[in-house]
Amino acid sequence: MGPPDPGAAEERDAVGSRMGAGERRRTKPAVIGGVAAVLVAGAGFGAYAVYGGEAEAEDGARTKSAAAEEKVKTGPLTATEVTGTAQRFLTAWQQGDVATAADATDDAEAAKALLTGYGKDARIKDVTLTAGTPADGKVPFSVKATVAYEETSKPLAYDSALTVVRRDGDGEPRVDWHAAVVHPELEDGDKLVTGKAGDPPVKAVDQDGGELTTDKYPSLGTVLDGLREKYGDKAGGTPGIELRVVREKEKGENGKEDAEADKTLLELSKGTPGTVKTTLDPALQAAAEKQVDGKKQASVVLMRASTGEILAVANGGHGFNTAFQGSLAPGSTMKVITASMLLEKDLASVNEKHPCPKYFTHGGWKFQNDDEFEIKDGTFKASFARSCNTAFISQAPELKDDDLTKQAKEVFGLSMNDWAVGVPTFDGRVPVESQAQMAAALIGQGGVRMNPLNMASVSATVKSGSFHQPYLVAPSVDDRELATASRTMSGATVGALRELMSYTAAAGTAAEAMAGVSGDVGAKTGSAEVDGQEKPNGWFTAYRNDVAAAGVVQQGGHGGETAGPIVAALLKAAG
Repeated sequence: MGPPDPGAAEERDAVGSRMGAGERRRTKPAVIGGVAAVLVAGAGFGAYAVYGGEAEAEDGARTKSAAAEEKVKTGPLTATEVTGTAQRFLTAWQQGDVATAADATDDAEAAKALLTGYGKDARIKDVTLTAGTPADGKVPFSVKATVAYEETSKPLAYDSALTVVRRDGDGEPRVDWHAAVVHPELEDGDKLVTGKAGDPPVKAVDQDGGELTTDKYPSLGTVLDGLREKYGDKAGGTPGIELRVVREKEKGENGKEDAEADKTLLELSKGTPGTVKTTLDPALQAAAEKQVDGKKQASVVLMRASTGEILAVANGGHGFNTAFQGSLAPGSTMKVITASMLLEKDLASVNEKHPCPKYFTHGGWKFQNDDEFEIKDGTFKASFARSCNTAFISQAPELKDDDLTKQAKEVFGLSMNDWAVGVPTFDGRVPVESQAQMAAALIGQGGVRMNPLNMASVSATVKSGSFHQPYLVAPSVDDRELATASRTMSGATVGALRELMSYTAAAGTAAEAMAGVSGDVGAKTGSAEVDGQEKPNGWFTAYRNDVAAAGVVQQGGHGGETAGPIVAALLKAAG
């Protein structure tokens, strides 16, 4: 049997049954700080109020032997059981009597912990709880209180509800305990906390000092969030004060903590932002936003080749930052890296004959070109410009499994997971593979993964002759160290790559998109097949003078027709 039910005393007072002769003992409100704490009952509770532990003391007059003989309560809850239990819980909570309130639930331990934290961690005081009309065991109630932190305070008001059930074992009516009883935004395991709102806000500005906002540049939302996370405590700002739901953190299958983001319920004061200067060019950023507007799966990055400064970044749909954090097969744009490796290994030469058959089999897989074309007696330049798959895969038998991985890391600074851009990025992935998967990686399929930032950096490396890690915030702001490549290509290899990309922009698959882009230019197209997609992802990477860019349009089709016009427009805008 559980403890005697204090709600039973209320039932006797209300209906007059089961009471012996004699005068009832009258109760008085509990007084806290000179003020009577009274629960205001809704219409469904009748015209009376409960004041706390008096009913429990009266009910305690029953003898232990009588309680032991009492049968387990079953059947639907009576209206009196529902109202009495709810009143007992709400009155005790309002008065700060956590133990009594918790005892009125079917999980006293969990209830006590959360209700204790309500005052101690959430800093909620002066609580008034007003019950509404019960229905089917559910009792709605409203909460009015004050949240106070140091010298700052603000009113708090919200609605919640509780449900009364029969407790397992003895059938006594108890509040069915869940964290949502305390606040509807809480899930079991969560808690309420009032304090400093994490990182202070930041005012991000472009290279000319103009403020960057999502009103002006809609796709910068995730970038601005990343800047706050990285520089909030370094930019000189102060955090605001807020009441928030702190979610329970659980370890996922990947070993990382998986949980919903914490949620702000009440902002007591706003923080003071610090200023973070970025490398973004306002005119080019506006142009990038325009290019992806209405294209939900289009992403683009523009950067200065000689320094690594990121001049613009935009994502259609304004959601996930695919431009910086995407992990997609880059298709034939990867052939820039593969070509540099073949040139260095003397497995290809720009103007010498190079095989481009319709098919080539390696590792048990039969590879083919788009539309099964072939180039008879063609040069490597022709194969690169036409984006011949078999021209690259035909060299797989001459390569070691880790050759492409080493090339990507040592020359292009990719797949090292060490870029310090200023906001979160994915730095490319070129895993060591063998047989058919290694062959597929040569043309940007298999396990190779990139994003527009990575591929813009590839074109920038070709144009400048060496790798310069892209960055959005100058390293001098926080004395961070930028990533470097372990070696540079020879002048002959760099010159050959520029010739290949220049010819592709003038007479190859990139020619239509690059028409009208003047200056020292080079480009490479790509189309990456993805299982389950009707159309491939379209890729395009290019440079013009000292500016490099790359873009992707997921499920767009051929890169020259989809991502190409976006990249070309930005290169033109860069002047």
